[in-house]
Amino acid sequence: MSAGQVWLRRLSCRDFRNFERLDLELPEAGLAIIGENGQGKTNLLESIYYMQVLRSARGARDQDLVRFGARGFHISAGSSLNGGDDRSEMSVGFETAGKKKKVTLDGGVVARLSEAFGSLPSVMFSPRDIQMIAGAPSERRRFLDLVLALTSRRYLGALQHYRAALTRRNAALRDAARNGDEDAAAVWEPSLADHGATLVCERAAWVNERAEEFSRLSAAIGEPGKSLMSYSSQIAKSEDPRSALADALTRQRKHDIRRGMTHSGPHRDDLTLILDGRDLRVFGSAGQQRTAAIALRMLEGATLRAARGVAPVMLLDDPFAELDVRRSARILELLRNAGLGQTVLVVPRESDIPPELLGLERRRIHAGVIERAAA
Repeated sequence: MSAGQVWLRRLSCRDFRNFERLDLELPEAGLAIIGENGQGKTNLLESIYYMQVLRSARGARDQDLVRFGARGFHISAGSSLNGGDDRSEMSVGFETAGKKKKVTLDGGVVARLSEAFGSLPSVMFSPRDIQMIAGAPSERRRFLDLVLALTSRRYLGALQHYRAALTRRNAALRDAARNGDEDAAAVWEPSLADHGATLVCERAAWVNERAEEFSRLSAAIGEPGKSLMSYSSQIAKSEDPRSALADALTRQRKHDIRRGMTHSGPHRDDLTLILDGRDLRVFGSAGQQRTAAIALRMLEGATLRAARGVAPVMLLDDPFAELDVRRSARILELLRNAGLGQTVLVVPRESDIPPELLGLERRRIHAGVIERAAA
């Protein structure tokens, strides 16, 4: 294995989704997992991705990840970086009683979950990704927040503080609608302005830096039209985003009180994706939206590589199911040229494995049990 790559060596799951007991050793190159729908293929990828973001990739609550009838779940992973010289052990345990989560890194319990956030770098390509393009603005904000929080401690801290202040201001707004006390809402506005400006500036900088690459990737995958990416934010257009946001919060406070929510800030912004002058969310075909989603995931991988200096684990959830052979080949060529790391591919049939990944060792999955595929 070449230096500069994450190698997930082993994965163990207890009572996670439909895995009662799973112990999996992974080769350097990765694995191809074959199984019918509903057997646990996506659950496997979700368990790996959980070790990076400490929550479900599908938005499920921790208690809903626990196998039916169990009292909690446990996941552990052993990985190495840079040719195997830098090894790491990580585990996550969750107890349904009390909703307690415990994370350990190399045998030590982390005091804050943010300390373990991003510990196992990975990128997950999923059929759900099309919602980043076709879905509500919150889907695209979630993408931006994830990419930047995984690669910038400053952004992660600002995001945590901003969300906390937003929750408190919204609660104060609802109280003010009953008692007329505007000051209780105003007290949270300096924090929103400070941390919100950080979010806006880092989002805008990332989008500006990666916009040209988004266009190039979309074209290289096979999209003949001109693809554009931009950050839609009134605050970002200001020379002083912090002051602009503070002024907007003050100006709209009475309106916010009437509506019971905050209407200005990065939680209202959007990532705009355009194809030939038209909004991809509204006018893009399913194929065009899928191409854009894959391009975004590639940008995510590139950002992780740049920040961490290693190729993340690639988690591919039947990503080529609705793409023609030519586009699938182009995607894999782009990933390989960028430094395709260890790959875990899940597909329903052996025939769904693209030629470029036929060299992966194969396993079969049925009812949460993974076994070696017959030769």
